[in-house]
Amino acid sequence: MSAALAEKPHEDPDAFKKGEAVIIVRDLKNGFGEQMVHDGLDLQVKKGEILGVVGGSGTGKSVLMRSIIGLQQPLSGEVEVFGEPMIGREEHEAREIRKRWGVLFQGGALFSTLTVAENVEVPLREYYPSLDEALLDQIANYKVAMSGLAPEAGAKFPSELSGGMRKRAGLARSLALDPELLFLDEPTAGLDPIGAAAFDDLIKGLKETLGLTVFLITHDLDTLHAICDRIAVLADKKVVAIGTIPELLALDHPWIQEYFNGPRGRAANETSERHAHDDPAENQKRRDAALNSAGGDTVAQNGTENPGGEDR
Repeated sequence: MSAALAEKPHEDPDAFKKGEAVIIVRDLKNGFGEQMVHDGLDLQVKKGEILGVVGGSGTGKSVLMRSIIGLQQPLSGEVEVFGEPMIGREEHEAREIRKRWGVLFQGGALFSTLTVAENVEVPLREYYPSLDEALLDQIANYKVAMSGLAPEAGAKFPSELSGGMRKRAGLARSLALDPELLFLDEPTAGLDPIGAAAFDDLIKGLKETLGLTVFLITHDLDTLHAICDRIAVLADKKVVAIGTIPELLALDHPWIQEYFNGPRGRAANETSERHAHDDPAENQKRRDAALNSAGGDTVAQNGTENPGGEDR
């Protein structure tokens, strides 16, 4: 395995000073009882990239994300976000760092008794309690529009939304504080291919428009090909490789080969190669449409989306 692909964050301790690393994880260990999930995991997420995180079931992808955002206390190791150590921070210090990121959990994780707009307002009320109601409503409406939902979706409750609409509502809430960093946990799981592709275009458009860095956990091969700048592979309790898809395919790791060179991997690669020859202007139009249209609402009305939003 080449050094470039198995890059370790600690090999360049000044990376953040150069403006390159938004997240640095060093020698992370996580476990539950006798089961060790991570053992010596290293990872670096560069500023402005969409980093896809993949791995088999039980490799601890969501546990890694939870460790970075402070919902999981690691057994040992270091986590830095925006150049600041996150483990063992005082609550008021961690709070100032947390408001610089947004999180979309699996399924959206919306409060069921609040409307979409009220869900979006939750972090605003927490961090900026002095904002007046009119301004809160304006911000919530703007974030709902950014997520590709129709304006009337803001007044709906989560139970009135399709699976894809709930994900977009969760995305709107994750954007409430104008974050620099976005965490997405299986954002296209449970969506039909059209809805998943529209969500991919939306994320890529937001990343380019807002200058976001995106930490994206996914099993979706089409997503990896379509929008990820690099991919980190979790196996054997650590990140075994990180790089572009062509770089990963050059490795002889059995899981990587089976994942990317299996039938689904080959099909996703063929689709990606077809789109690579598309007119860039047409690609931009498609991204603009995903940003400006009520994609989730339209899909739901047409009945083509999984209404339960269940994971695959």
